[in-house]
Amino acid sequence: MIYYVSEKTKNNSNGIPGTKECPFATISQAVEVVQPGDEVIVAPGIYREYVNPKTSGTENAPIVFRSEKIGKAVITGSEIVKNWKPYQKDAWVVRIPNTLFGSYNPYTTVIGGDWYYSEIPLHTGEVYLNGLSMFETDSIEGVINPEVYLGAWDQDASLYKWHAEQDEETNETVIYANFKGTDPNKENVEINVRRNCFYPEKEGVNYITVSGFVIKQAATTWAPPTAYQEGMIGPHWAKGWIIEDCEVSDSKCCGISLGKYLQPNNENKWNLKRLKHGTQTERDAICQAQIEGWTKERIGHHIIRRCHIHHCEQTGIVGHLGGVFSLIEDNHIHHINTKQQLAGAEIGGIKMHAAIDTIFRRNHIHHCTRGLWLDWQAQGSRITQNLFHDNVAPAHVRFYSFIGVGEDIFIEVSHGPTLIDNNIMLTPYASKLPTQGVAFVHNLIYGSFTFVGIGTNNLCPNSERYTPYHVPHRTEVAGFMTILHGDNRFFNNIFVQNDAPENCREYLREKDTVYNEISGTKPFDDYPTKEEFIEMFFQKGDSLSKERRDKYYSHLPIYTGGNVYFNGAEPCNKEKNFAVADSSSKVFVNLVEKEGEYSIDTNLYDYMPETNCGIITTETLEEAFEPEQLFENPDGTSITFDRDYYNQKRGIKPLPGPFAQWK
Repeated sequence: MIYYVSEKTKNNSNGIPGTKECPFATISQAVEVVQPGDEVIVAPGIYREYVNPKTSGTENAPIVFRSEKIGKAVITGSEIVKNWKPYQKDAWVVRIPNTLFGSYNPYTTVIGGDWYYSEIPLHTGEVYLNGLSMFETDSIEGVINPEVYLGAWDQDASLYKWHAEQDEETNETVIYANFKGTDPNKENVEINVRRNCFYPEKEGVNYITVSGFVIKQAATTWAPPTAYQEGMIGPHWAKGWIIEDCEVSDSKCCGISLGKYLQPNNENKWNLKRLKHGTQTERDAICQAQIEGWTKERIGHHIIRRCHIHHCEQTGIVGHLGGVFSLIEDNHIHHINTKQQLAGAEIGGIKMHAAIDTIFRRNHIHHCTRGLWLDWQAQGSRITQNLFHDNVAPAHVRFYSFIGVGEDIFIEVSHGPTLIDNNIMLTPYASKLPTQGVAFVHNLIYGSFTFVGIGTNNLCPNSERYTPYHVPHRTEVAGFMTILHGDNRFFNNIFVQNDAPENCREYLREKDTVYNEISGTKPFDDYPTKEEFIEMFFQKGDSLSKERRDKYYSHLPIYTGGNVYFNGAEPCNKEKNFAVADSSSKVFVNLVEKEGEYSIDTNLYDYMPETNCGIITTETLEEAFEPEQLFENPDGTSITFDRDYYNQKRGIKPLPGPFAQWK
């Protein structure tokens, strides 16, 4: 059955509702009647409603909601606001009856939760001037006499300020806003009033496809892994959703959520009760989810593809546990957390926990506080054929926390196996690695590795962050272990030295913190080879009764081969089969954009030294140590890395880096 929706439909239309001749006026009307296999075609227009899917499709008969023309049907969490009155200077004021908000008032809902920090109290509400998200301030004075927020990437935009207060006597929300000389009654001014745009209220609404919509401007809440994780759109703890060809923007916190369901007993427990540390409440949440039905058969298997995701202030895509066995491909994700009013440890273009067997492929991620952050249990995750660049604050930005010192890829406290292959990584800090079990294969890495061997203790001695690992290609927990660091592979990569931004360096000096700035595998100098590691357990005179138990907590080995180093990038001192370009040969790597298409302009292939690279396979990489799982496909089959960034076939003696050939 095909149903039709048009916001131009009049209430007095004649005919059968939902037909092409007499379409529904709202998408929500269609939600009430759809069954598995049905399709809802939505005409161009602006749909100011909360769409709450209630009925599941099936694997072979999903329920499809489709914009008749891609990008022309808009689902928004905002309403237009007129009747602004001049207040003082460039400040205006408007009164909004609280009855507009129902049970959820974004202008009384303060953002907060585990791993969240901000300079001032912020609310889930937002004011938009001609689509521009304005900056909240904590006083009327801050609206009348606005000051530049030095943490903002666009500091001119930070002068557009708003502040909300409550008039208890009239039951109104009073919003003050500075539009910098613009008359808001002559412009498009909107405020977000709804918490979500397209999001099931209940769990387990499976096999829904959402295609071609613009989804924007919702009052979402902070979404850490130890709390209910919501977005403007998402499956809410279900299976088999497809979100494709959508533009997702201007969420107060998260755009798309593949995240965790509500556990009332473990909802921001660290932040609220303070008695258990956050990492312990995280372990509790994982084990509780396992008991309550987090299985391969029930959860995950989502697809997010060809979406344009931008200007959200926590994440473009967020998820914990609910994003397992998913595919995230061909998305353009940019300008996430660039206002930097929200701060905390859950921010990035993509921020996912427990992305088991999830593939991140052919995404373009740039101008985010950080690009892709896989936290805990990145077991079976694969990051392949992606373009990363400019995922660190611009030179003029002032840092207020370490969170702002970003990178392209952050893998944290996971046992692997995690694959990073055929990517272009151009941000000066390429990857943060307080983790283990990661394989870098055939990447172009124009930056350094940071946090190698550190970052897993909870700020007190002997308090390691024990993290679960799983039955291969399943969700069932197989064991827990702290992070030993190492167990990493580096094969056939190109490393190019790139200078760190001076504002990052200055902030780190102020905090008496040192980030590694040498590109290459140099931070792994002290890590053993495989042979050295094994020998430690079978030393002469060693016996089970007299063994040194500390050896079980030593660094794991590093595996290398076929890497090439330019402009002063350095290999680790035990590296095998590598090449270093002549120090007099200065190479450049530039990203060129033309009419929306990106290409690499470089001379490094003119100075490529003689290499001895072989074809890398699953068998070359061997097993990740703790889970005893191979670097393989989600279905358990082997991978041969004989296809490049463009999916072109490599020869039997491949070039290092992400390209099979260079012309």
